[in-house]
Amino acid sequence: MQISLTGRHVEITESLREYVHVKFSKLERHFDQIHNVHVVLSLEKLQQKAEAKINVNGAEIFAMSDNTDMYAAIDALIDKLDRQVIKHKEKNTKH
Repeated sequence: MQISLTGRHVEITESLREYVHVKFSKLERHFDQIHNVHVVLSLEKLQQKAEAKINVNGAEIFAMSDNTDMYAAIDALIDKLDRQVIKHKEKNTKH
């Protein structure tokens, strides 16, 4: 899995980069056919926003989350993506 990390009005520190890699590795446990991930971390006034686009076989999954804390926004983003990836996996196994 290839992770591309972009920051808008946010400096991507090494700890933030490592946190994103650890969290996204949890998605691979549920579905191993994730090709690449594009994560955008941004700051808009007082809201920290995290959004991600995942390319999997035959689909593209997008989720967005915002919070006052960047780490909490990433956690909420991972929860949303986890549900969508599991739903995509179940849809593929039924067909």
